[in-house]
Amino acid sequence: MARIAGVDLPPNKQVRISLTYIFGIGDSRSLTILKAADIDPFRKLKDLSEDELNRIRQTIEQGSPVEGDLRKEVSLNIKRLMEIQSYRGIRHRRNLPVRGQRTHTNARTRKGPRKGTVAGKKKATK
Repeated sequence: MARIAGVDLPPNKQVRISLTYIFGIGDSRSLTILKAADIDPFRKLKDLSEDELNRIRQTIEQGSPVEGDLRKEVSLNIKRLMEIQSYRGIRHRRNLPVRGQRTHTNARTRKGPRKGTVAGKKKATK
């Protein structure tokens, strides 16, 4: 099993798909990395030699940050937005949608489960 950027990649998948298991690498970036490393993207990961894996590792290290560094950078950006109390930062702090989605009916993933009706309320008598 190949280990790149601290992530164990699945050996039975194509190289272009396996690279997307690394945080910060999507489909288009994996194709760019493989083109720079001069590797066929449709080969299986288990068929690659150590030399080819090293070329992939070097290409990823030369590019923009991935995995831990990228996660840290994203979390620091969110903390900065919350500290300066921008609109987006306030939405992050309140666990509401950040990018302008409506919240009147939707946004259950971000807001959590619905609050039920109040159980202790007494009914009015005639």
